[in-house]
This record gives sequence, C-alpha cells and structure tokens, in this order.
Amino acid sequence: MSRNPEEPVFNRIEEARATAGLSRQQLADLVGVHYQTIGYLERGEYSPSLVLALRIASALGKEVSELFSLTQPKEGEK
Repeated sequence: MSRNPEEPVFNRIEEARATAGLSRQQLADLVGVHYQTIGYLERGEYSPSLVLALRIASALGKEVSELFSLTQPKEGEK
C-alpha cells in the first residue's frame, strides 16, 4: 500500500522574520532548531511539526494561521 504524498504547506516565515529584523540563526536559536531548518522551511522543502509551527509563530509574534497555509498566497496578498 502506498502513501499519498504530503500536501504542501505554504508559509510566510521569511517575510515575518525579515520584518522582525531576525536572521535565520536568531530565529533558529529562539525556537530550538538548526538555522538550516529555518532555510528548509522558508523554501518549502520541509513542513514543520505542529509544535515547531507554534514555536515559530510565538517567536515572531504571529498567529500560526498568519504564517502557514495549505493554499498558496496570491501575489501581493498579506
């Protein structure tokens, strides 16, 4: 039996991180992951666990729904 491929999770981590004036390393330190994990997340190469999504949202002062979505944001959409 084969598994269905995982549904992509779109995110606005990079935008929120830049607005907060944080580097990938600084955000990684705040949420307890390696800085490369933040890069993987920002590029959509990795979907975060619920716990990590909550930690990232908290560190950036955002709601999870402001950062993560199952639908791709439209161009220029906030």
